Amino acid sequence: MTMVSLTTLFFSSHVLLLLITQSLAQPDLAGHFCFNGKGNYTTNSTYQTNLDTLLSSLVSTNGNGYGFYNSSYAENSTNQVYATGLCRGDVVADTCRSCLKNSSLELRKLCPNQKEALGFYDTCMLRYSNRSLYGLMEDYPPFTFVSTRNLSSSEVEKFFEDLGNLFRRLSSEAAAGGSLRKFAANNTTSGFKTIYALAQCTPDLSEELCTDCLAGAYGDIPTNSYGKDGARIVKPSCNIRYEISPFYDLENVAPLPSSPPISAPSPSTNTTNSEGTKSNKSRTIILVVVAVTVSLVLIVCICIYLRVRKTKKNHSSGAEDADEIRSAESLQFDFGTIRVATDDFSEANKLGQGGFGSVYRGKLSDGEEIAVKRLSMDSGQGDSEFKNEVLLVARLQHRNLVRLLGFCLQGNERLLVYEFVPNSSLDHIIFDPIKRAQLDWDKRYKIIEGIARGLLYLHEDSRLRIIHRDLKASNILIDAELNSKISDFGMARLFVLDETQGNTSRIVGTYGYMAPEYAMHGHFSVKSDVYSFGVLILEIISGQKNSCFRQGENMEDLPSYAWKSWREGTTSNLIDPTLTNGSRTEIMRCIHIGLLCVQENIADRPTMTSVILMLNSHSLSLPVPSEPAFFMHSSVGSDLSLGWESSSGVTASKSNFVSVKVPENEAALISEVYPR
Repeated sequence: MTMVSLTTLFFSSHVLLLLITQSLAQPDLAGHFCFNGKGNYTTNSTYQTNLDTLLSSLVSTNGNGYGFYNSSYAENSTNQVYATGLCRGDVVADTCRSCLKNSSLELRKLCPNQKEALGFYDTCMLRYSNRSLYGLMEDYPPFTFVSTRNLSSSEVEKFFEDLGNLFRRLSSEAAAGGSLRKFAANNTTSGFKTIYALAQCTPDLSEELCTDCLAGAYGDIPTNSYGKDGARIVKPSCNIRYEISPFYDLENVAPLPSSPPISAPSPSTNTTNSEGTKSNKSRTIILVVVAVTVSLVLIVCICIYLRVRKTKKNHSSGAEDADEIRSAESLQFDFGTIRVATDDFSEANKLGQGGFGSVYRGKLSDGEEIAVKRLSMDSGQGDSEFKNEVLLVARLQHRNLVRLLGFCLQGNERLLVYEFVPNSSLDHIIFDPIKRAQLDWDKRYKIIEGIARGLLYLHEDSRLRIIHRDLKASNILIDAELNSKISDFGMARLFVLDETQGNTSRIVGTYGYMAPEYAMHGHFSVKSDVYSFGVLILEIISGQKNSCFRQGENMEDLPSYAWKSWREGTTSNLIDPTLTNGSRTEIMRCIHIGLLCVQENIADRPTMTSVILMLNSHSLSLPVPSEPAFFMHSSVGSDLSLGWESSSGVTASKSNFVSVKVPENEAALISEVYPR
């Protein structure tokens, strides 16, 4: 009895030790996601066998040699399974494979029978699916980790300014990393602290897609991380991280291969010096002849190219536009598909009439709902807007920007296809007394902050600096979760990153939201958008339109009234009476920020980086706002779009104004909700 008990005890202890060892060998994943909507497989099915085979072979190989693994498997070409693995750029091969092996075991436990799943540790990420994952930029689902340590109030602004500069360098370096590895890590000093950061994409992405993914990840840093000394954003196609302690080891980063140097052939050791000399002379003559021949061919080719280019420049602008748009073939929809989706653009599906055409609701054959902007055929400006918006918006990826799904170009037809969300633009909510009453302060603050984050991305974090030029309430779309989406980029202008301002002889936009330097002189910059944003803040808080704000029997422009109220200590008169909850201190602070944005002096207006810090760090003291520009008049309606063609000044005749009506519904993209 004693012997049996000891044997049983020994066996039980052995099993327990084995279980503990296995548990230690396979720690919990840092994060995972089971794609429940992508289908299930049955236990012991062919799909499960293929998945097990693929994951086993994936981690047993060396991948591409630089921490990236991509493979697929299908027995008899059925039930094909795809998988990708990505290790942090500074992780050695053995650690990488061990991490991916643990991921494959844990992920199948956490997502049993799921055909698509994603899981990651600190040093690696694993994905598998029944669809090809290679070359796709996917930013859902995002995972967010934020440090619990706080920065001092005096450090915050400088810290995030230095962090933004560091990430822009890392993003550029990682995106340009080539097809083997897209990884960059470095540090910078901010005050008495050192910031360590990294940026990484899966190397199957193009440079453009990697840049977009990293910019979106940086824009997704939640507001509650401002004031914190570290954060990490993980997405399926990219990830970023920053801390004040080193967390990577650049000594482990293997150098990428470079092209071998070209060396001249050496003479054979079996020849005499005389023969070697003759051989060298022959080679020299051959090389000279070849070089001259190649040079002549190049000159002829260059001449032909310049001649063809000159001929192409004489073609009509319409053909040039079409050629440029067709380069984005992957975004092009068939006109017949859109016609069927919108029931031949029926009146029943019409959502509204815009200044350059109509917007229709539609449904594709797979059930996806879309919103289609059909530009007017007789509008030359509409063609220009179409080209600008397609080429610009298709490259933008941010949760606070409306998402363009594609376009259609056939004959005179020009269509923009957006993802549809059944909700109105901001003007249909904030200026409606019934709908406005349903917006408490937290909801309004979320809308304000979302607009700010979208503008910050356009101004600082996208590949080019983008000036929207027509930021207004009707161009802010609100999704089902009250996330704000900046839309309508037909008037946007692109700058290279070192440009700060521009001039135009053609003013476009909406009175009341225009910065004075733009409306009167055609000068625009990021500060022009900041001015428009300040007007939006005041509208959201007051619930009143900017250029027909009514106070008793008097009517005046909203920024003027707000500044006079602030100066006289009666700012509370500006607050919407239906706004009965929320921190009055926070509301007053937002009014203060709005007034800083609408100052007449361009240099006095804050950048959007500073605006974000002001919104999220209440310990930062705000400067005293100066008087805003008094150029708006109550006789000018807020829905009038000004078109200035004269180089000598703004034409004052009323015929130069074109009424712009905004559709009641337009497309937007539902995205992840982050608490502030």
